[in-house]
Amino acid sequence: MMNATDNEGEIQYLANKSRRKSNDENASAGFMNRKAVEQARNFHKSFPEYKVTPLHSLTGLSKHLKVCNIWVKDESHRFGLNAFKVLGGSYALGKYLAEKLNADISEVSFQKLRSHEVKERLGALTFVTATDGNHGRGIAWAASQLGQKSVVCMPKGSSPIRLDNIRKEGAEAFITELNYDDTVKLANRMAEENGWVLVQDTAWDGYEEIPIWIMQGYGTIMDEALEQMAETGVDRPTHVFLQAGVGSFAGSMLGCLVEKYGDERPVTVIIEPEKAACLYKSIRIGDGKPHAVTGALDTIMAGLACGEPSIASWGILKDFAEIFVSCPDYVAARGMRILANPISSDPRIISGESGAVGMGLLSQLAENENLSRMKKELNLNQDSKVLIISTEGDTDPGHYRKVVWDGAYPTV
Repeated sequence: MMNATDNEGEIQYLANKSRRKSNDENASAGFMNRKAVEQARNFHKSFPEYKVTPLHSLTGLSKHLKVCNIWVKDESHRFGLNAFKVLGGSYALGKYLAEKLNADISEVSFQKLRSHEVKERLGALTFVTATDGNHGRGIAWAASQLGQKSVVCMPKGSSPIRLDNIRKEGAEAFITELNYDDTVKLANRMAEENGWVLVQDTAWDGYEEIPIWIMQGYGTIMDEALEQMAETGVDRPTHVFLQAGVGSFAGSMLGCLVEKYGDERPVTVIIEPEKAACLYKSIRIGDGKPHAVTGALDTIMAGLACGEPSIASWGILKDFAEIFVSCPDYVAARGMRILANPISSDPRIISGESGAVGMGLLSQLAENENLSRMKKELNLNQDSKVLIISTEGDTDPGHYRKVVWDGAYPTV
């Protein structure tokens, strides 16, 4: 297996030469259609905890980085869980239970699914998943709210704080001695051996339905963001920066944009950690197939430390993303510090390692002359309107302080 990048420690990028037209009958974004996204958001609206998360306009930083607008969608406010992942997991559980009830998801609310009557009909269920933290916490929360059980497996090196947060939501959870991809395989075996329901946010041959439901659940984020922009008179961003692990989140966001805007969609940048850049590697090989990165997948971006692309999202990313980027950890760390230390009257945003890498990359494109070619290819300039989604807050507070307070992972 080749490495994800040959120039470790440097920002690397590849333009996507295999992009399709949005009306290509072989293109792959159809399951993120308007009806599916509306259905997911309506389900989320039935939660007592549902509120639209903030979309911050960073006017001071926009001027400093010489672009027209920067918006940051702040998912640290989602359901009190400090991350976006619960949107996908809860919707997948809702879809699964609705099917068990022979009902359409549009006919059942979260409140109904948690009722004693429904629990009696369904009986006891156990949902199992693998996670670095945020997805597992979302599954644990949703299962607990529905009166069901959950088991959460975490890869080697996972944060004990994230483990403890998952257990506080009622799950049986433990850290393995395996990397993320092998932990997924462990969760799958446990589901098969125990008759449990695997709720995983990555898809492979034979396991695609639930990961697609999860991606549809994530669509609530982009639906909110575009609605919030429209309220200020802005039709759409010109650029969207999306971080990726297996690619489910990035594929969901891009799929929403393709379905809404077609070939007039924003320029989309896909960002991965350099040691877990499986999508970047797949584009570099260029045979149209997803390829894995093996090894320890070491990165501070724990939520993106994934070595195998999800086949559900790979098609969307391959067909429609403009550029794929492999980023060292210092890029994410810089993004965290920028968001935590605002310019002028901009709001302070607490963004974790995986949530801040888009901001880190944007700042590097604005200020690093070595990236001028990439900046030109993206047509990033004073007229650009950039959307970044901060997918998590300080889900590991101790590590967050090491980066933001103590300057860990300084900019090269």
